[in-house]
Amino acid sequence: MTKQPDPTADLIARLDAAERLPGAPELRAFTYELLGDATSVVDVGCGAGRAVAELAARRVTAVGVDSDARMIGVARSRRPHLDLRVGDAYRLPLPDHSVEGYRADKVFHELADPRRALAEAHRVLAPGGRVVLAGQDWDTVVIDSDDPVLTRALVHARADLVTAPRAARAHRALLLDAGFHRVTAEVRTSVLTGPEALPLLTALAGATVSAGAVDRDRAEAWTAEQRARAAEDRLFVALPVFVASATRGDGDGLQDGPRDGLRATSTPASPVPSAGSPPPCPRPRSGPAAPAPSPR
Repeated sequence: MTKQPDPTADLIARLDAAERLPGAPELRAFTYELLGDATSVVDVGCGAGRAVAELAARRVTAVGVDSDARMIGVARSRRPHLDLRVGDAYRLPLPDHSVEGYRADKVFHELADPRRALAEAHRVLAPGGRVVLAGQDWDTVVIDSDDPVLTRALVHARADLVTAPRAARAHRALLLDAGFHRVTAEVRTSVLTGPEALPLLTALAGATVSAGAVDRDRAEAWTAEQRARAAEDRLFVALPVFVASATRGDGDGLQDGPRDGLRATSTPASPVPSAGSPPPCPRPRSGPAAPAPSPR
């Protein structure tokens, strides 16, 4: 009898791998710093609870919310001391004005209605509370290859499988439109040059084949080239992650605070394949069920 694939187990494995990529711990720490002095935070789309645990270690009262009940089950088995709840980005299991911080990492690309999610963030945040959104732009993945035309086709075909592949570039505008103040946006780029990037590249090609967007033989030849590049220390992948943050005003009026511009920074490649970087691959986190793309 053929064993059926387990989407949740596969997703958890991909998330675990993504959280170990070069630069990922640093990126998560950056999002925590943007929460400012918040002493209570909801992590929306918490997955297996790593960020909730790291926030708790910083003496923050953290609540993790995820729409996948099985994911929450795994998170609770790994970290039974944490406050982890089943819920989605549109209906958070929290009272009004009950937290000082709202964090959503690799979530908004899975949401069909991000404005509704931000209205919910506004509801649960106390006046002066901080919101931080982080995410990958699925149309903006840089991969060196001998076949740039096919590479471009693979990247865009993969992006087309995501509910909102360009959501991250809209984070700033969404926050402004939702009435948040002091909105800032930055780009943190992860550069991967070793074999730790191969699961990401293999998953990218495999998803496009499964969707019928790219021929299997061409995709397999492309992944073989990437494996050869990794073996010869010639692999190169750059993954820009957009991070936006803002403050909830004291009232419910439209945004009228100062606006900061977009700043671009680059995270240098880590010499060893294990330090963590922005988990590029997405995952169906909070919000209604969406087609599950590659890791996160």
